[in-house]
Amino acid sequence: MPKQKTHSGAKKRFKVTGSGKVMKQQAGMRHNLEVKSSKRKRSLNQEQVLAPADAKVIKGLLGK
Repeated sequence: MPKQKTHSGAKKRFKVTGSGKVMKQQAGMRHNLEVKSSKRKRSLNQEQVLAPADAKVIKGLLGK
């Protein structure tokens, strides 16, 4: 049976840490940035840990 291919869209959007957590970029940094405060933009620009239920699905797509 052939190997499972990694999902190209998922590989660009998510990253698995050494401890196995799945990280994602937070939403809200695409447009209307002049309205948002600098403090809010800094906090939105950090990566966020994905919820455990979602992480299970994403790990399947990434082949981990």
